[in-house]
Amino acid sequence: MADEVRIQAEPRTEFGKGGARRTRRAGKIPAVLYGHGTDPRHIALPAREFGHAIKGGANTLLTIQLDGTSELALPKAIQRHPIRGHYEHVDLLLVRRGEKVTVEIPVTLTGEATRDGLVDQQLVTLTVEAEATNIPDHVEVSIEGFGVGDNVHAGQVALPEGTTLVADPDQVVVAILAAPTAEQLDAELAEAEAEAGIEREEPTEQAEEAPAETEGEPAPAAAE
Repeated sequence: MADEVRIQAEPRTEFGKGGARRTRRAGKIPAVLYGHGTDPRHIALPAREFGHAIKGGANTLLTIQLDGTSELALPKAIQRHPIRGHYEHVDLLLVRRGEKVTVEIPVTLTGEATRDGLVDQQLVTLTVEAEATNIPDHVEVSIEGFGVGDNVHAGQVALPEGTTLVADPDQVVVAILAAPTAEQLDAELAEAEAEAGIEREEPTEQAEEAPAETEGEPAPAAAE
Protein backbone atom coordinates (compact mmCIF):
# COMPACT_ATOMS: atom_id res chain seq x y z
CA MET A 1 0.00 0.00 0.00
CA ALA A 2 1.11 3.57 -0.67
CA ASP A 3 2.77 5.39 2.20
CA GLU A 4 1.39 8.39 4.06
CA VAL A 5 3.75 11.35 4.15
CA ARG A 6 3.56 14.61 6.07
CA ILE A 7 4.47 17.75 4.16
CA GLN A 8 4.50 21.37 5.28
CA ALA A 9 2.73 23.82 2.96
CA GLU A 10 2.17 27.56 3.04
CA PRO A 11 -0.45 29.87 1.54
CA ARG A 12 0.36 31.36 -1.84
CA THR A 13 -0.56 34.98 -2.44
CA GLU A 14 1.15 35.56 -5.81
CA PHE A 15 -0.61 34.28 -8.90
CA GLY A 16 -0.05 34.27 -12.65
CA LYS A 17 3.07 33.22 -14.55
CA GLY A 18 5.29 35.72 -12.77
CA GLY A 19 4.18 34.61 -9.33
CA ALA A 20 4.57 30.94 -10.26
CA ARG A 21 8.13 31.55 -11.49
CA ARG A 22 9.06 33.31 -8.26
CA THR A 23 7.57 30.46 -6.24
CA ARG A 24 9.63 27.91 -8.17
CA ARG A 25 12.80 30.00 -7.85
CA ALA A 26 12.28 29.85 -4.08
CA GLY A 27 12.43 26.04 -4.24
CA LYS A 28 8.68 25.55 -3.98
CA ILE A 29 5.91 24.24 -6.22
CA PRO A 30 2.70 26.16 -6.96
CA ALA A 31 -0.25 23.95 -6.00
CA VAL A 32 -4.02 24.00 -5.60
CA LEU A 33 -5.85 22.18 -2.78
CA TYR A 34 -9.51 21.44 -3.52
CA GLY A 35 -12.36 19.03 -2.81
CA HIS A 36 -15.32 18.33 -0.48
CA GLY A 37 -17.16 21.39 -1.75
CA THR A 38 -14.57 23.84 -0.43
CA ASP A 39 -13.15 26.75 -2.38
CA PRO A 40 -9.81 25.94 -4.03
CA ARG A 41 -6.85 27.09 -1.96
CA HIS A 42 -3.61 28.19 -3.59
CA ILE A 43 -0.61 26.87 -1.70
CA ALA A 44 3.12 26.29 -2.16
CA LEU A 45 4.82 22.95 -1.46
CA PRO A 46 8.54 22.44 -0.78
CA ALA A 47 9.86 20.94 -4.03
CA ARG A 48 12.50 18.68 -2.48
CA GLU A 49 10.16 17.20 0.12
CA PHE A 50 7.38 16.68 -2.44
CA GLY A 51 9.79 14.91 -4.82
CA HIS A 52 10.88 12.53 -2.04
CA ALA A 53 7.24 11.96 -1.02
CA ILE A 54 5.97 10.74 -4.39
CA LYS A 55 8.90 8.40 -4.97
CA GLY A 56 6.64 5.89 -3.25
CA GLY A 57 4.14 6.30 -6.09
CA ALA A 58 1.78 8.86 -7.58
CA ASN A 59 -0.97 7.74 -5.18
CA THR A 60 1.01 8.62 -2.06
CA LEU A 61 -1.33 9.95 0.61
CA LEU A 62 -0.14 13.35 1.82
CA THR A 63 -0.87 14.95 5.16
CA ILE A 64 -0.82 18.63 4.26
CA GLN A 65 0.06 20.80 7.24
CA LEU A 66 -1.24 24.30 6.59
CA ASP A 67 -1.95 27.20 8.95
CA GLY A 68 -1.79 24.98 12.02
CA THR A 69 -4.16 22.35 10.60
CA SER A 70 -3.63 18.96 8.91
CA GLU A 71 -5.61 17.65 5.96
CA LEU A 72 -5.31 14.50 3.86
CA ALA A 73 -4.84 14.90 0.13
CA LEU A 74 -3.92 12.90 -2.96
CA PRO A 75 -1.97 14.25 -5.95
CA LYS A 76 -4.43 14.30 -8.87
CA ALA A 77 -2.38 16.12 -11.50
CA ILE A 78 1.36 16.71 -11.53
CA GLN A 79 2.92 18.95 -14.17
CA ARG A 80 6.65 18.68 -14.85
CA HIS A 81 8.91 20.65 -17.16
CA PRO A 82 9.29 18.60 -20.37
CA ILE A 83 13.07 19.10 -20.53
CA ARG A 84 14.38 20.05 -17.09
CA GLY A 85 12.02 17.71 -15.27
CA HIS A 86 11.28 19.95 -12.29
CA TYR A 87 7.77 20.19 -10.88
CA GLU A 88 5.76 23.09 -12.27
CA HIS A 89 2.33 22.65 -10.68
CA VAL A 90 0.38 20.17 -8.54
CA ASP A 91 -3.36 19.64 -8.04
CA LEU A 92 -4.23 18.08 -4.66
CA LEU A 93 -7.58 16.45 -3.90
CA LEU A 94 -8.82 16.54 -0.31
CA VAL A 95 -9.85 13.12 1.07
CA ARG A 96 -11.05 11.68 4.38
CA ARG A 97 -10.12 8.48 6.18
CA GLY A 98 -12.43 5.67 5.12
CA GLU A 99 -13.52 7.57 2.03
CA LYS A 100 -13.50 5.71 -1.30
CA VAL A 101 -11.50 7.30 -4.12
CA THR A 102 -10.99 6.39 -7.77
CA VAL A 103 -7.34 6.10 -8.75
CA GLU A 104 -5.09 4.46 -11.32
CA ILE A 105 -2.60 1.89 -10.05
CA PRO A 106 0.35 0.48 -12.01
CA VAL A 107 0.26 -3.03 -13.47
CA THR A 108 3.46 -5.06 -13.02
CA LEU A 109 4.03 -8.20 -15.10
CA THR A 110 5.73 -11.20 -13.51
CA GLY A 111 7.02 -14.47 -14.94
CA GLU A 112 8.13 -15.35 -18.47
CA ALA A 113 6.04 -16.21 -21.50
CA THR A 114 7.06 -18.44 -24.39
CA ARG A 115 10.12 -17.33 -26.34
CA ASP A 116 8.18 -17.71 -29.58
CA GLY A 117 5.79 -14.88 -28.66
CA LEU A 118 5.79 -11.15 -28.09
CA VAL A 119 4.44 -9.71 -24.84
CA ASP A 120 1.95 -6.95 -25.66
CA GLN A 121 1.04 -5.05 -22.46
CA GLN A 122 -1.95 -2.96 -23.50
CA LEU A 123 -2.72 -1.50 -20.05
CA VAL A 124 0.05 -0.19 -17.80
CA THR A 125 -2.45 0.99 -15.16
CA LEU A 126 -5.86 -0.11 -13.90
CA THR A 127 -8.61 2.25 -12.73
CA VAL A 128 -9.86 1.06 -9.35
CA GLU A 129 -11.79 2.28 -6.32
CA ALA A 130 -10.14 1.96 -2.92
CA GLU A 131 -10.10 3.57 0.50
CA ALA A 132 -8.04 6.74 0.49
CA THR A 133 -5.82 5.40 3.28
CA ASN A 134 -5.47 1.94 1.73
CA ILE A 135 -4.58 2.43 -1.94
CA PRO A 136 -2.51 -0.40 -3.48
CA ASP A 137 0.79 0.83 -4.89
CA HIS A 138 0.51 -1.72 -7.75
CA VAL A 139 -1.04 -5.00 -8.88
CA GLU A 140 0.82 -7.99 -10.31
CA VAL A 141 -0.20 -10.03 -13.35
CA SER A 142 1.62 -13.31 -13.97
CA ILE A 143 2.35 -14.39 -17.55
CA GLU A 144 4.44 -17.38 -16.49
CA GLY A 145 4.24 -20.11 -19.14
CA PHE A 146 1.86 -18.13 -21.39
CA GLY A 147 1.84 -19.12 -25.04
CA VAL A 148 0.84 -17.35 -28.24
CA GLY A 149 -2.84 -16.39 -28.04
CA ASP A 150 -3.00 -16.29 -24.23
CA ASN A 151 -4.20 -13.06 -22.60
CA VAL A 152 -5.46 -11.51 -19.37
CA HIS A 153 -8.47 -9.21 -19.15
CA ALA A 154 -8.94 -6.50 -16.52
CA GLY A 155 -11.71 -8.49 -14.85
CA GLN A 156 -9.31 -11.41 -14.32
CA VAL A 157 -6.74 -9.40 -12.34
CA ALA A 158 -6.67 -10.29 -8.64
CA LEU A 159 -7.13 -7.08 -6.64
CA PRO A 160 -6.35 -6.58 -2.93
CA GLU A 161 -9.23 -6.82 -0.48
CA GLY A 162 -11.24 -3.59 -0.35
CA THR A 163 -10.25 -2.62 -3.90
CA THR A 164 -12.75 -2.88 -6.75
CA LEU A 165 -12.29 -2.52 -10.49
CA VAL A 166 -13.75 0.57 -12.16
CA ALA A 167 -12.31 0.01 -15.64
CA ASP A 168 -14.01 -2.11 -18.31
CA PRO A 169 -13.49 -5.74 -17.21
CA ASP A 170 -13.25 -6.85 -20.86
CA GLN A 171 -10.23 -4.66 -21.58
CA VAL A 172 -7.13 -6.69 -22.44
CA VAL A 173 -4.31 -6.02 -19.97
CA VAL A 174 -1.67 -8.18 -21.65
CA ALA A 175 -1.62 -10.57 -24.61
CA ILE A 176 0.98 -12.86 -26.14
CA LEU A 177 1.29 -12.31 -29.88
CA ALA A 178 3.01 -14.41 -32.52
CA ALA A 179 6.47 -13.09 -33.37
CA PRO A 180 6.58 -11.72 -36.95
CA THR A 181 8.64 -13.52 -39.58
CA ALA A 182 11.51 -11.87 -41.45
CA GLU A 183 9.28 -11.63 -44.53
CA GLN A 184 6.54 -9.85 -42.53
CA LEU A 185 9.04 -7.39 -41.07
CA ASP A 186 10.46 -6.65 -44.53
CA ALA A 187 6.96 -6.13 -45.95
CA GLU A 188 6.06 -3.75 -43.10
CA LEU A 189 9.31 -1.83 -43.66
CA ALA A 190 8.62 -1.57 -47.39
CA GLU A 191 5.09 -0.31 -46.71
CA ALA A 192 6.37 2.29 -44.24
CA GLU A 193 9.00 3.45 -46.73
CA ALA A 194 6.37 3.73 -49.48
CA GLU A 195 4.11 5.83 -47.25
CA ALA A 196 7.08 8.08 -46.46
CA GLY A 197 7.91 8.44 -50.16
CA ILE A 198 11.19 6.58 -49.89
CA GLU A 199 12.12 4.56 -52.97
CA ARG A 200 14.19 1.46 -52.53
CA GLU A 201 17.25 1.14 -54.78
CA GLU A 202 17.09 -1.75 -57.21
CA PRO A 203 20.02 -4.17 -56.91
CA THR A 204 22.67 -3.44 -59.54
CA GLU A 205 23.36 -6.10 -62.18
CA GLN A 206 26.67 -7.86 -61.87
CA ALA A 207 29.24 -6.94 -64.47
CA GLU A 208 29.67 -9.48 -67.22
CA GLU A 209 32.57 -11.78 -66.52
CA ALA A 210 35.51 -11.66 -68.91
CA PRO A 211 35.72 -14.73 -71.15
CA ALA A 212 37.90 -17.45 -69.73
CA GLU A 213 41.15 -18.31 -71.50
CA THR A 214 40.89 -21.14 -74.02
CA GLU A 215 42.74 -24.22 -72.91
CA GLY A 216 46.05 -24.42 -74.66
CA GLU A 217 45.91 -20.86 -75.99
CA PRO A 218 48.93 -18.88 -74.82
CA ALA A 219 48.26 -15.79 -72.75
CA PRO A 220 49.13 -12.49 -74.41
CA ALA A 221 52.63 -11.32 -73.65
CA ALA A 222 53.00 -8.34 -71.37
CA ALA A 223 53.98 -5.14 -73.09
CA GLU A 224 57.58 -4.17 -72.57
